[in-house]
Amino acid sequence: MAQNTDPKLQNEVIYSIYVRVHTPEGTFDSIIPDLDRIKALGTDIIWFMPIHPIGVKGKKGSLGCPYANRDYRAVNPAYGTMEGFRHLCDEIHARGMKVMIDVVYNHTSPDSVLWETHPEFFYKRPDGTPGNHVGEWSDVIDLDYSVPELWDYQIESLTMWAKIVDGFRCDVASLVPLKFWKRAREAVKRVHPGFIWLAESVHREFGAYLRSTGLNCVRDTELFEAFDLEYEYDIRTVFDKYLKGEAPLSQWTDLLEFQEAVYPANYNKMRFLENHDQPRIASFISDENDLINFTAMLYFLKGTTLLYAGQEWENQRRPSLFEKEDINRETGHDLTPLLQKLAQIKKETLSPDDAFFAYSQDESHTAVMTRLNGESKKIGIFNLKSQKAEVKLDIPDGTYKNLIDGTDLCVTDSTLTMEGKPIIIKI
Repeated sequence: MAQNTDPKLQNEVIYSIYVRVHTPEGTFDSIIPDLDRIKALGTDIIWFMPIHPIGVKGKKGSLGCPYANRDYRAVNPAYGTMEGFRHLCDEIHARGMKVMIDVVYNHTSPDSVLWETHPEFFYKRPDGTPGNHVGEWSDVIDLDYSVPELWDYQIESLTMWAKIVDGFRCDVASLVPLKFWKRAREAVKRVHPGFIWLAESVHREFGAYLRSTGLNCVRDTELFEAFDLEYEYDIRTVFDKYLKGEAPLSQWTDLLEFQEAVYPANYNKMRFLENHDQPRIASFISDENDLINFTAMLYFLKGTTLLYAGQEWENQRRPSLFEKEDINRETGHDLTPLLQKLAQIKKETLSPDDAFFAYSQDESHTAVMTRLNGESKKIGIFNLKSQKAEVKLDIPDGTYKNLIDGTDLCVTDSTLTMEGKPIIIKI
């Protein structure tokens, strides 16, 4: 675990923006009028997906993928200017939020500035041409971190951006040497103390496959040596199987307890229902009440909460990475009041040093989660099929208030009857 990670980060909310699709204009300037609304959701950090110029050679789709970075030290001219981005950051900071940007350090576009100026920094195939280790990533070429001068260039780039923003989301961080990230963190700390480092770790199955082929792939337990928080892809496959009806809910809740047991104290897994690489949760969950239960459960989980822009309007379509497909604000659904209440509960009731326990009643699709801290006990009960269910609880009989909607709940003979709405109570 990074020794200076702020535990309060666990109680914060990250809002992820893809500039191209966030507004019809798709520019830095056009985001500024939306900042007050984003802040009102309970947002603490805005994470911008890559803002750098996109490669043209080998590009996917008509516009190319933002993760095929052409220049680490510039901004995409389609989004605006560097001055415009600095102004956007100033506006975000003025509202008490922080700024995180994506850094893609495993690879670049085939026509990147770095390839043109330093071809020695890249992985080469046996025939001497640049290539990549993951075949489906056909629009990028991999960097070679056995070259010491590459480390210097990349760290210089990071320290440049650290004078403007407050955090990095590090794309496929597991594929870049851990020693590099640790050195980079120390360098950035000198120019921006308290900087936030988020690792996109990989699905455990993918990591195991890469290691079996002889490639470097850092394990999640090791990433915590350099990063403040990381993706929860170590258990995501089981969650996805539950959504598809291929695994019981209890398999996933057991893994939540496993995380609590194996990771260092103060570990932080970023919790999400969806992101730019995952299908929209509303594409799986058609019932509004079910989706409300899933969302309430998300905020009760231990770790920083991620919202992907459009999630608040229950978007079902995930925007393409390669085209201009704006998020839909006209769905007729708006989870904003719920998200605001859940953010308030997360910040005011839940503690980053809570012990976390979870189990499920598979027959009723009910997840029961407990957070303990001394004499304080918080219980979350979420029925993911919005069914009536009888839930056994180890608390005194009596009347308790549901912190989500303010209703009174009665526990009799250590049993609470839920009517399908999510419940959070504090004892």
